Amino acid sequence: MNRKNLKNFRIPIVLLFVLALSGINHVKGQRQPMNLPAYDYSPYHFGFVLAVNQMNFALQLKDNASLITFDSAMSPDFFADSVRIMSVTSKPTLGFTIGIVSNLRLGKYFDLRFVPSLAFGERRLNYTFLRYKDDAVSTVEFEKNITSTYVEFPLHIKYKSKRLNNVRAYVIAGGKYVIDLATTKADKDEEKNNTLVKLNRNDFLLEAGVGFDFYNGWFKFGTEIKMAYGLTDILKREDNIYTEGIKSMRSQIFQISFTFE
Repeated sequence: MNRKNLKNFRIPIVLLFVLALSGINHVKGQRQPMNLPAYDYSPYHFGFVLAVNQMNFALQLKDNASLITFDSAMSPDFFADSVRIMSVTSKPTLGFTIGIVSNLRLGKYFDLRFVPSLAFGERRLNYTFLRYKDDAVSTVEFEKNITSTYVEFPLHIKYKSKRLNNVRAYVIAGGKYVIDLATTKADKDEEKNNTLVKLNRNDFLLEAGVGFDFYNGWFKFGTEIKMAYGLTDILKREDNIYTEGIKSMRSQIFQISFTFE
């Protein structure tokens, strides 16, 4: 994820680490009774997760994309004799995720986690074109909104640090298979004479993250930062200017999660 996209999450990231550091300092500053002392010895436990996500695309244009000329049949939105694509950028927006946590204890420091989730988000593709019409040349910008509703099936290995009274740090790594339910709706909306940018229904992503667990009197509260990177090109290639100039388009998802277990 580039620096520009990370700025949108700067405040939540700072708050997450301030919360973690304040909890650790609080533990160091005074002796507290250990909450839920037998919690980590349970073979399995369950919970739920609430998260804020930021969906984005990793884009790669074809090497000769700016040299390809598209005729009027492939660019019906432009009312032009021909069009050339100059640039394409991805703009992320904030979404949210809800899910159920299933945790299996593998050992003293390792857990296996399955967290089926439902994620809602939107990504925007900003295009810049050169339009040729009646010997005149002009620059045209278009924005295409792509909405996704993911059913996610992530499987992670969680490595936990030694517990410091009521705080424990951890890292997670794994992958997930996702199904985009919004692709079916996009196919139906095509009847409205609007050229759409469509995505493949299925995708696979690798994930990694860090977090802190806080043990309270009745439950364990967790804060987590996680990044996911798509392994497959999810763009559907169709005979229009919005897709033919792109060589590959993969998912990038940044997420801040709060777990209650």
